[in-house]
Amino acid sequence: MTQTHPQHRWFALIVLCSGVLMIVLDTTIVNVALPSIRADLRFTDAGLVWVVNAYLLTFGGCLLLGGRLGDLYGHRRLFLIGLALFTLASLACGVSGTQVLLVVARAVQGIGGAIVSAVALSLITTLFPEPAERAKAMGIYGFVCAGGGCLGVLLGGLLTSSFGWHSVFLVNLPIGVLVFALCLRLVPVMRVALQHRSLDMAGAVTVTAALMLAVYAIVGGNEAGWSSPRTLILLAAAAVLLCAFLAIEARVRAPLMPLAMFRLRNIAVSNIIGVLWAAAMFAWFFITALYMQLVLGYSPMQVGLAFFPSDLIMAIFSLGLSAKVVMRFGLRKPALAGLLLAAFGLVLFALAPREGNFALHILPGMVLLGIGAGLAFNPVLLAAMSDAKPEDAGLASGLVNTAFMMGGALGLAVLASAAAARTSALGGAASATALTSGYHAAFAAGAIFAAIAGLLCLLLREGGHAPQGGEAVAESAA
Repeated sequence: MTQTHPQHRWFALIVLCSGVLMIVLDTTIVNVALPSIRADLRFTDAGLVWVVNAYLLTFGGCLLLGGRLGDLYGHRRLFLIGLALFTLASLACGVSGTQVLLVVARAVQGIGGAIVSAVALSLITTLFPEPAERAKAMGIYGFVCAGGGCLGVLLGGLLTSSFGWHSVFLVNLPIGVLVFALCLRLVPVMRVALQHRSLDMAGAVTVTAALMLAVYAIVGGNEAGWSSPRTLILLAAAAVLLCAFLAIEARVRAPLMPLAMFRLRNIAVSNIIGVLWAAAMFAWFFITALYMQLVLGYSPMQVGLAFFPSDLIMAIFSLGLSAKVVMRFGLRKPALAGLLLAAFGLVLFALAPREGNFALHILPGMVLLGIGAGLAFNPVLLAAMSDAKPEDAGLASGLVNTAFMMGGALGLAVLASAAAARTSALGGAASATALTSGYHAAFAAGAIFAAIAGLLCLLLREGGHAPQGGEAVAESAA
């Protein structure tokens, strides 16, 4: 790899993280605006989940493909394409007046966001091959993810209260245009030498379809019945497609997701951790926003302010403290401690009463989740990338992002359905007590997921042992 000027690499990192910021910003802003969207477009509770899941499913389904396309056709080129697609889809979301248009635009947003996220992470790992610099760069990346969440909940509350929910999507437009222009100037062209340059479209189609069918079956399970023919057929079809995907990956010359990567311990374990952790965290964001608005009567702005402590703590830990903790204690201990703290925070939410008080019943859980996520994010991400060869950086980054996004989609569907079933059994959504009990069930399940993820951290191997290979070429961005 030809060396770029060290200062230029850090400028490039800022631009890449700015693109990621827009993706994270959009996710948290939408969570705050969900009750307003539901009221304006008359979504049902199950339908509202698709405002989130339409994005998450296309995001997760295209992450591996996005990383692979970056390896094949140039990382900066794909970053720009994904950025443009996401920005245009944000415009479509912002002008949506129907449920269908919003959900479709969110799905397109997911495709663009997947490309940006997968390519940005692979570019970062290629730009910073040394362990110390990579840990610092990943810390900045984690800071942007947490800081974007902090900024997103504040902007979400402010924009929704002042200008309506449409504005939470339109805010992406100036950010996207600015990042696009800076990328052309500051981000170098990065290409990785590969033995094969064919694209596994069959794998991308089958795995995305399998996951979409599975989540659709889960979300509609309460309404149609878990033993109904529709639910069983959808789940069976998802299982068949998943088996077809595994068969394709085992036989094609250049698979979308090489199954051999799962023989590497850190990659395999960290991705399982990512699925469980994301299942807990995405459901926490979604259900906590509903609990505060529908049970406690908070305004959108108050919901945004309520999330501020956890996001601020995550940002502080990710920027400096997490990297120092990893250098001092390694990967396993910080990840274990962080996820167990997050699990305990979710337990506190599961105990929050119908007449909850912010200082007593919300803030303690927010603080624990902020500390826990801030501690765990960097080591889990470093573990996921530590065993990957240079020529597999795009695939590894796509894989870990897929684990987080698909875990979030499936976890949100499962826990939202569990909450709805519990609420329905106790009298329906018209009863605040029934709503609270349903949310308690979801929080408790999320705590179990986070605790299991924490215990799995004990299986992580310290350091990275990626075989050497591949050659990255960095050219001037000018």
